[in-house]
Amino acid sequence: MPDHAAKTPTYAEFFCGGGMVRAALQDRWECVLANDIDAMKCKVYAQNWGQAALHQGDIAVLTDDLLTRQIDMYWASSPCQDFSLAGTGRGLGGARSGVFTHWADKIATAIKAGFAPRIIAFENVVGLVSRNGGADMNTVLATFVRLGYKVGALEIDARRFLPQSRPRLFVVCVREDIDISGLTVPKPSHVFHGKKLQKFLASASRPVRSNWVWWKLGDAPADEQALERVLERRATMPWFSAADTDRLLTLMSPPSLERLRVARKAGRTVVGTIYKRGRPDADGNVRQRAELRTDGIAGCLRTPAGGSSRQILMFIKGNQTKARLVSSREVARLMGLPDSYKMPDTYNNAYRVAGDGVAVPVVRYLDEVLFAPLLERQSLGAVA
Repeated sequence: MPDHAAKTPTYAEFFCGGGMVRAALQDRWECVLANDIDAMKCKVYAQNWGQAALHQGDIAVLTDDLLTRQIDMYWASSPCQDFSLAGTGRGLGGARSGVFTHWADKIATAIKAGFAPRIIAFENVVGLVSRNGGADMNTVLATFVRLGYKVGALEIDARRFLPQSRPRLFVVCVREDIDISGLTVPKPSHVFHGKKLQKFLASASRPVRSNWVWWKLGDAPADEQALERVLERRATMPWFSAADTDRLLTLMSPPSLERLRVARKAGRTVVGTIYKRGRPDADGNVRQRAELRTDGIAGCLRTPAGGSSRQILMFIKGNQTKARLVSSREVARLMGLPDSYKMPDTYNNAYRVAGDGVAVPVVRYLDEVLFAPLLERQSLGAVA
């Protein structure tokens, strides 16, 4: 009989933010530890999930007694700015993304005390795969290998689950003594076994290649999302003035203007999204551009700290054009959070909680296709 079948599985979430992993796992898992250094995010977490498992503060100074107990899964959504194309790009050496080392040290502490988690899951931007020529990704995976884990990874874009383009890397590791027969495939064969991962693995270190697994996955949801379904029926954000809306049009590049032209001829209201970004012109000078997309998918929610602007909604019906910012409730819906989820009172904080979070239905999918099957498996020693 599987040794985990009789009890509710437990997990610890690090860099927990507003608790979106908890929103995904709450029906089947018990959170026994949640940690974040950000006071505002911890307040939001407590408002939604209570304070029983929450420990605010620097991960580096978490006391060992919090970790020296049996916890089935360690999850981390560590700061991504140093791996992101929209951020500073310093990789593991960056002050924020470098906290991965502290997290790995905490796992090592638990293992040394005899409490190795069955599963380790790590979420970050896809940029980690290629940052510093793949060296940072190799360091992350080699760390898990040295700790005694088989390693695998997935490239998952939340747009298959939500009307938001949000490509993310999900590293899923399992303790090397766990029987994973039937849960892997011999070669990449799924849409989430991305090209970037395949390229990385070809040049990864021998320990990483030797302990790599391609996880066997269920069918990916169809890419058929609609932005309109997350919009508020009555806008709570003020509309831009006509002058500000016209200025957005003047900032559009020819491709965005062409999308605008097509939308105006659609015979219905088309809802598009806009990010303002700096782009080089023909002379190499950086100019601010308003980049419009009208494919029914929002751009990736990001925080200002990541080097990006706030996202704008544009409503296009014939020659009539209106614009406003995405609301706090709408950004929550774009992350898969229910309307019962309590967002921060201020807009910037709400946007930061969402922009730094993880898409709820993606975590739920991983639980269904990977975490649950892994929890049912015995250790190889028990099988023998």
